[in-house]
Amino acid sequence: MYVGPEIIAQMEARFGTPATYYWEQAIAPGEMAVVRWPRRHREGEAGAPVRAHDLTFFIFRGEELALIRKPSFPPGAWRPPSGGLEPGEDFERGARREAWEETGLEIALQRYLVRTRVRFYDQTGDEEMWTSHVCSARALDGELQVHDNHEIAGVRWGTVDELQGPIRQVLLATGRSLFAYRVRLHDAAAAALRG
Repeated sequence: MYVGPEIIAQMEARFGTPATYYWEQAIAPGEMAVVRWPRRHREGEAGAPVRAHDLTFFIFRGEELALIRKPSFPPGAWRPPSGGLEPGEDFERGARREAWEETGLEIALQRYLVRTRVRFYDQTGDEEMWTSHVCSARALDGELQVHDNHEIAGVRWGTVDELQGPIRQVLLATGRSLFAYRVRLHDAAAAALRG
């Protein structure tokens, strides 16, 4: 895991202590491959770190919230952008890189909102530990534009109310457990933003 205690301590010192959650989430066996996908380049390397985290960004321009859609998402399914650090990459540098790749925006991190540690498990007994780090950020410059066309199918402005309303319903209606996890994460971040 690239985001170790030292990086977390630096983030908390700069952007505050997040609400912290420990969850368990049942997922379908096919969804386990999605959880493990970030490890694809390092599994064969002895002693190499494996990525078991994501950074999710609530990027604001006033009240507007940047939302992305992946190619595999059903119509109406959007969420805040996310990604991961590269080995040895600084948290802020990684956040700026991921935000630019997915949204075309230059950002400044504002608050460390939520940290979740989740155990994903399936009916076969297979399991994976995962950590999500959620931060709020302010859009500084740029126009919405996808730079990573392989992973991102679209980007647009929305609102937290939309994320908590119609988008939430679309994500839950899919029946996909990983979308249900995203809804839990969005709900926790929205609560932290209100708090």
